[in-house]
Amino acid sequence: MDIELTQEERIKILNSDDIYGIMQKILLRESKIDQNREHFWVIGLENNNRILFIELISLGTVNQTLAEPMEVYSLALQKRAVKIILCHNHPSGELTPSDADKDITDKLIQVGLIVNTPVTDHLIITLNSYLSFKNIGLLEELEQSTKYVPKYELERRIKKEAAEIAERKKAIEIAKQLKRKGIDNETIAFSTGLTIEEVEKLKVKKL
Repeated sequence: MDIELTQEERIKILNSDDIYGIMQKILLRESKIDQNREHFWVIGLENNNRILFIELISLGTVNQTLAEPMEVYSLALQKRAVKIILCHNHPSGELTPSDADKDITDKLIQVGLIVNTPVTDHLIITLNSYLSFKNIGLLEELEQSTKYVPKYELERRIKKEAAEIAERKKAIEIAKQLKRKGIDNETIAFSTGLTIEEVEKLKVKKL
């Protein structure tokens, strides 16, 4: 269900406080009907961080709600959102993320990477406060998870990392050769892509 927003609510999102300000009002509206149930929303953002849409994905029980990737991303892809923010409420007032909260976020982060529509935050909200996965470092932690990464994607990442390591080793060897010849550090850095600091730390015997 697409949430109708006023022009004032279609603001540019600068931080999690901005999202909470809007979602708190929406929660107050919807709690009149479903006070004791979890709601799960997805907020689609344009490239300039202006809100494109807010979609209610599901209504759950008093302590759980489901959010299938297909439901979360269908409208985001249709409306060409460049990133999304996840949001759900805890009727209990408790803001600590549950294992299920972390798990669904992990899954949606990985799907977002594949469809090039990243999850930039997940807010747990109550009528009085909120918790941001990004603000507490949990989003970054889940981005490193490989639990829901497909095998082919893991293989691609490994190959890419191996190629980057090989390129760096090659650059270091070239830098050492140039340094032995007495080439200045700035030129070596420009030629190899290493930083001047990295070049300065290389220990070699001049020819």
